[in-house]
Amino acid sequence: MSFVIAVYVPEGIIMASDSRQSVTIEGKAPDGKTFKVETVNSDSITKTFLLEKHNTGISNFGQDLLGGVPIASRINRFIEEELTPDDNVESIPRKLIDYFRRSFANVDVGFHVAGYKKEGKVSVPHVYSCHVSRNVVERRNLKPDGSISFGAAWSGQTDILTSILIPVTVKDEKGADKVVRSPAPIIWDAMALQDAIDFSIYAIRTTIDTMRFQARPKNVGGQIDVLVLMPEEARWIQSKQLHGVG
Repeated sequence: MSFVIAVYVPEGIIMASDSRQSVTIEGKAPDGKTFKVETVNSDSITKTFLLEKHNTGISNFGQDLLGGVPIASRINRFIEEELTPDDNVESIPRKLIDYFRRSFANVDVGFHVAGYKKEGKVSVPHVYSCHVSRNVVERRNLKPDGSISFGAAWSGQTDILTSILIPVTVKDEKGADKVVRSPAPIIWDAMALQDAIDFSIYAIRTTIDTMRFQARPKNVGGQIDVLVLMPEEARWIQSKQLHGVG
């Protein structure tokens, strides 16, 4: 599992992800009974990618090993094999899902895809949520009337952040929804880009730190990679670097 988030505010889009890869190992005990153990395989997995030529970012969540190969290598192959100079943030999400469905149609893998597309003289933000097995490509940053909206989309191990930020409702005796806890709102439209960066790190760090004390698999962890996308620029705020150990 993973935790990835896209925060989209007027100044730009932030994409962030954790670095943990969890695997489930199956074995057989001396008495012949089989067992499964979920364990951490790596804290150095890349889940957010910058497509510099297309001013677009991709983050992946869900299952990481496809055919025994980390999904990061398959995303890099997708970029090399499928994309052309004419592609943009609007065409890439559908191409990405079709590419993975050709070989792994039923896999539990999803993506955030975000960036900017020139429409006339204006750079318009696009934020998509996609899923392979559900064959879904959904634009997240549009209001019902078609105008641009601002907010955040998070995927993967979402329960901790959702429990903090989303109102809790129950059914009353008549079957109607009743709000029993309503957190104070976040004013996304007024959020500065630095605050969006801070929020993305907060969201992942809070998930990691809360899991630490819960009796559950620790399947979000490692370093936090943060990418910022703006109309005329895309750059890393922080990202893992390869290094040696002395």
